[in-house]
Amino acid sequence: MIKPSVKIPQVWPAAANVKQTGTVPGARSFDTIAAQQPAGFTRVLNAAAGQGSTPSDAIAAVFEASATITPPPGYTPGGELSGTLFFLPPRWDKAKYLSKPTQGGAAFTYLVPLVYSTKAGAPERAVAQHIKTAFTKPGTTKPVNANKKVPGATVQTPLRRLYHDNARRKKNRSTAVSTCKKVFGDDYAQGGKECDEYPFATTYEGCAQTTYEPSAPKNNFSVLPLAKKDNGNAGNLLGQFMTLNRILDGDDDGFYVTIT
Repeated sequence: MIKPSVKIPQVWPAAANVKQTGTVPGARSFDTIAAQQPAGFTRVLNAAAGQGSTPSDAIAAVFEASATITPPPGYTPGGELSGTLFFLPPRWDKAKYLSKPTQGGAAFTYLVPLVYSTKAGAPERAVAQHIKTAFTKPGTTKPVNANKKVPGATVQTPLRRLYHDNARRKKNRSTAVSTCKKVFGDDYAQGGKECDEYPFATTYEGCAQTTYEPSAPKNNFSVLPLAKKDNGNAGNLLGQFMTLNRILDGDDDGFYVTIT
């Protein structure tokens, strides 16, 4: 006989209440489970608004499913007879700047990649090539920094969305533009170009990070004049990515970048 069980061993913030609905079946034989169409059971998790961290009203939890096996009388099988089957990290938020702001939304707390393509015809190609160079040959990018290692290439060094601090976003952008002028000249924008920066101005890791976080490495970013259209296309994709994946502001969330 196989008996499933579920629990929520951890919730953040700890005082938040996550409710479970649905049924968890009792002990059943392997043959009974195998014959089920569909197999398994349904569990619904709900979190009421107003319990989460500010300003996104975010709640995170761990959902744990386990099972215990009871062998028939007279049988003494080897190996483990109980254990955890899997973990799921559900998250709820009611961020006003995401889709369904009045209802809130649910997602899983996994870091997901923003995918940019360097293939011919990709609307974001020029920006993707810039970021690829920043990842693979950071010493060749501007501003000069022999120890440059920009974040965002892996889940170990994620980017954090910057939404609420509009002044910091503007400072990221103005720092990028002033660096472009310093490195490429005041006329860098001739021919319909813009100053493309990585990490993005809409992240805490943007060009002005050291202004707000003095311990952060200096000049740990890259700027490059690129066609305005390409820069805009990449920005549109970034905005759509953040909305569709419910990327939250600050330390409650993060993402990384994959270049194909």
